[in-house]
Amino acid sequence: MSNPLYTRLQATAKRLIEKYGQAGNIRRIAPPDPVTGGDGTPTDYPVKLVPMTYDQRYVDGSNVRASDRQLYISSVGLAIKPTVGDQAVTADGVTYHIIAADPNNYDGITDVVFIVQGRTNP
Repeated sequence: MSNPLYTRLQATAKRLIEKYGQAGNIRRIAPPDPVTGGDGTPTDYPVKLVPMTYDQRYVDGSNVRASDRQLYISSVGLAIKPTVGDQAVTADGVTYHIIAADPNNYDGITDVVFIVQGRTNP
């Protein structure tokens, strides 16, 4: 059973992302068939997200670059969990590759909000 505190935090995060965020999607590319080969199949999952610039104290040029963005993604109604290797496409048309993901799952049950590190050119 999930903790009511984390359920309320999840609802608050959803409300703020709905209010201040933008529509986007996460593109996950399924691996090709091991027998027939070919290209992987991309699938888009709609999300609401807020892209934020990293504070300058975190930018070190290797782990966090100046062009990286923190993408706050609402976990409510999300069909997948964002993982490294996925692509998050913002409404502005900028494609960010997810290079780090944090589900903010404090009780092991409720994903409050996904905070991912997006990079334009991995």
